[in-house]
Amino acid sequence: MAHSHDLKPWQHAHVFDTGNRLGETRTHWVLAITLLTMVVEIAAGWWTGSMALLADGWHMGTHALALGVTAGAYYLARRHAGDTRYAFGTWKIEVLGSFASALVLGVVGLGIAVESLVRLWKAEPIEAQTALVIAVVGLVVNLVSAWLLHGAQGGHGHEHGHHAHDHHDHAHHGHAHEAQGHQDLNLRAAYAHVMADALTSVFAIAALSAAVWLGWTWLDPLVGVLGAVVIGVWAWGLMRQSAAVLLDREMDNPLTQEVREAIESDGDAKVADLHVWRVGREAFAAEVCIVADAPLAPSVYRDRLAQHEELVHVSIEVNRCPHAPA
Repeated sequence: MAHSHDLKPWQHAHVFDTGNRLGETRTHWVLAITLLTMVVEIAAGWWTGSMALLADGWHMGTHALALGVTAGAYYLARRHAGDTRYAFGTWKIEVLGSFASALVLGVVGLGIAVESLVRLWKAEPIEAQTALVIAVVGLVVNLVSAWLLHGAQGGHGHEHGHHAHDHHDHAHHGHAHEAQGHQDLNLRAAYAHVMADALTSVFAIAALSAAVWLGWTWLDPLVGVLGAVVIGVWAWGLMRQSAAVLLDREMDNPLTQEVREAIESDGDAKVADLHVWRVGREAFAAEVCIVADAPLAPSVYRDRLAQHEELVHVSIEVNRCPHAPA
């Protein structure tokens, strides 16, 4: 049995992506805008006695809570980036924030659905004109917020946690590189909240316009149900994607098959056991157990994976096939 060793000096540290500084900054801006809008709406609702204003203000509060979770996850991931107790960095704190935020989004959608169904069953009078103004203001605020967050999706300001490592049996192909093609789930959760609010504002504007000019008050709760369904679909999709990362469900990733093919390219080596999991937006770790009739040095198999820069941590074990000639 042989293990990979012979590490280069730069391979004695884990280098993992742990932050999106632009996304974090933009999230703070959006959180500030949301909180300001919430305070103004609640104060105006209290002053004028408008339940529509009060309701929308507290609704903005739920989104502020979710945005706070997003900002908190960024902060914790950055703060603990150098903590060696996190074996593969702190990026999954952001993913955990994404899951929690998606859960809040799902609860908001469920609340909208219940309230809309109640109003479909028992119609209540609405101040359509006041609510229409609120919906327009809310839409403008959410479109500005969505623009801010969308512009940060591709702006990953990387911070890297460097963890000392002295185990001789691991090969590390770790270096800094920009994440490409894989979204910041934490930022995506914040973006989903803003877009969900924008969507409900669009639906509300359409329904309230119909109520003001056509008298169709029944349309308001109906589009509320439709908006809740769309929000629920977004929340479920985001929770599934976040949960897959948190539970290391990555064996269906194309990288897994590419690793297997690269190792077995000589026709002799066979991958007896393989585990691949994500440790950053575009960073993976892998453990490979190889069996061969004429086993080569672990460094040879390691070199076959050198083209995969996304593999920042690789552990290779090589065994001679028990049925091979001595």
